[in-house]
Amino acid sequence: MTSSAPLPSLPRIMVAPNGARKMKSDHPALPITVEETVRAAKACFEAGAEGLHAHVRDRQGNHVLDAGLYRELLKEMGSAIPGMHVQITTEAVGIYSPEEQRALVRDVMPNAVSIALREMCPDEETAEARSFYHWAAEAGIAVQHILYSPEDVDRFLCFASDGVIPGQSAQVLFVLGRYAENQESDPEDLDSFLTELARCPADLNLDWAICAFGHRETDCLVHAMKKGGKARIGFENGLWNRDGALATDNADRVHDLVMALKGAA
Repeated sequence: MTSSAPLPSLPRIMVAPNGARKMKSDHPALPITVEETVRAAKACFEAGAEGLHAHVRDRQGNHVLDAGLYRELLKEMGSAIPGMHVQITTEAVGIYSPEEQRALVRDVMPNAVSIALREMCPDEETAEARSFYHWAAEAGIAVQHILYSPEDVDRFLCFASDGVIPGQSAQVLFVLGRYAENQESDPEDLDSFLTELARCPADLNLDWAICAFGHRETDCLVHAMKKGGKARIGFENGLWNRDGALATDNADRVHDLVMALKGAA
């Protein structure tokens, strides 16, 4: 395990207001433009979200890894909501290569980025990924490693042990329900991730969060937070509040989680 500067803590609640795939046909309040995303983020911040997981879209509304759009979003967020943590994404969506993902981060130089381990390291050739992860650590960029399965957790721990992923602290996100039937998650889906997490070496401090697809998003997040995790919530993963009703907007989803947590306290 190589050393690096400690990472800042993940926000307790991060909102993911759009993701890469949903459109306004899925929900009219789903933000597409930079302006809409900043407006949604501000409402979510006021509702209790401390962080934004940001995707940008092109003029047709399609997911894009565009450095210029990300720089515009970061500038607008810094002006409108300076106290909100902003994390960009390198999600490939079957379009972008690991090289293109790395190039985006080097171009934008964000404070924080989420990167799927299986996208950055699709095979066992890790030299380029190792170089990138070490560069990001030296640059002070907080990388949150997206893990879709317990097998991803095991692979992440091996990479951390081998020094492919540097440092004695790391941020991870467990994704529940992405490959489940109808993309519907259940709180019990977390158990297999936590079983693998128990194998984490004592000298590696993991700051972990979850996101959860489907109608039970709120229940899954409350369950994870009771276990010591953090939450990513929003229209990227689910459009429904805990009572099954369609949420008005992303701020409504954040409010739903905040109220559920108060009820569980």
